Parts: sequence; C-alpha cells; structure tokens
Amino acid sequence: MKTLKLIIIIIFSISTTLVAQKENKMIRKGNNVYKEGNYKDAEVDYRKALEVKNNSYKAEFNLGDALYEQENYEESALKFKEYAERKSEKDLKSKAYHNLGNSLLKAQKYAESIEAYKNALRNNPDDLDSKYNLEYAKQKLIQQQQNKDNKDENKDQKQDQENKKDQEKEKKENDEQKKKDQKEKKDQQEKDEKQKQPQDQQKGDKEEQQQPKNISKKDAERMLQALKDNEKETLKKINLKKAKAAGRGKSEKDW
Repeated sequence: MKTLKLIIIIIFSISTTLVAQKENKMIRKGNNVYKEGNYKDAEVDYRKALEVKNNSYKAEFNLGDALYEQENYEESALKFKEYAERKSEKDLKSKAYHNLGNSLLKAQKYAESIEAYKNALRNNPDDLDSKYNLEYAKQKLIQQQQNKDNKDENKDQKQDQENKKDQEKEKKENDEQKKKDQKEKKDQQEKDEKQKQPQDQQKGDKEEQQQPKNISKKDAERMLQALKDNEKETLKKINLKKAKAAGRGKSEKDW
C-alpha cells in the first residue's frame, strides 16, 4: 500500500514537473520575442502557457504586458485586474495595480485609473511611479471634465444658434406671408374699385342729366332780349307781308 502511494506521488511529481517545464518553456519563448518587439507572437506563447497551466501567474501577467503593447488596453486591464485580485503578495499586487492603472489611463478611463494607482500605493507606498502617474491621471481627469463642460457649452450655444436661426426663418416666412396677404387684399380692393367705378360714373351722369342747369342773370337777360328782337322781327315780317297782300288786291292804271 505504501509502495502504491509512493508511486502515485512520484508520478504526480513527474507530471507536475513536466507541466512546469512546458509552462516555463512557453513563457521563456514569449519573453524572448517580447524583447524583440514581437508582441503578437509573445501573446500567442503566453496563451499557450496558460493552456498548459491556467493559473500561471507569470503567463497571465506577461500576457497583460503583451496586450498593453499592442494597445489592447481593455483586455490588458482585465488581465492585470484578475492577477491583482488573485495574488496575496503586496509587492506583486502593487505591480499589477500599477499596470492596471496604465491600461485604464491609456483607455482614457481616468477616474478608474486613479483608483488603480491608489491601490498600487496602498500595497507599496514607496512606489514613486504610481505616485507620479496618480497625479498625472488627476490632471487628465480635470482636463477631461473641462473638455466635457466646454463641449456641452458649445453644444448648448450651437443649439441656441440653431433655435435662433429657426426663429428668424419662421419670422421671415411669416413676414413674407403677411406681405403676400396684404398685396392680395390690396389687389382685390383695386379690382373691386375698378368694377364699381363705371357704375358710379354712369349713375353720376344720369343724376347730372336729371338736374336742371343753372344760368347766370346776364345770360338770362340776353336770352330774353333775343326773344324780344325775334318777336319784333317776326311782327315786322308779318306786317310787310300783309301790306303786300293788300297792294295786290287794288287795280290801278298808270297811264
């Protein structure tokens, strides 16, 4: 029985050793290409190391570095956060939180990066890099808020300008419509006046004909004198005519 237990222990040790050797081999390979700047291949090697041993802290931390260098800040932040939460050693936790802060800083998540740097300093108060980055992140957060405020202010100003333009456009359209209505009303009035004018003129002429014409006193006297003169002339002609008639009735001889 003791022999069997011993065999199992030996086999487990050998298996563990082989796993560790393969894990370390992939990590070393990843480290070599990482130093050459080939971060994508380094990522592949670190992932293979994690396939061999899924709780490999070294592979997980180095994978976060490889992802960070490829500007995959979201996933690198996730890896550093997982690493920091799983480790108990303060020094390792501080490094993980520091790298987590860097990833969040690059992702412009300044408030979260500030908290990450604070966690790094809680585990290692002497970490000067985390102190510097913490202050830098605070400044970036202030700038971000100012930019947001300016953007909101510009947005409000732009909206006010658009509203003003809409109001001016509406006013212009209303003024144009008002002018159009006034013109139509004026044209209709002129049309009605033109149609009414001949009737009024005809009515006026008729009334003028029905009214007696007034003449001056001088014209009246002249007309009366003319009538008297005509009457005298007429009597004279009548008398002359009578005289001639009387002469023709008497027969006389002038021998």
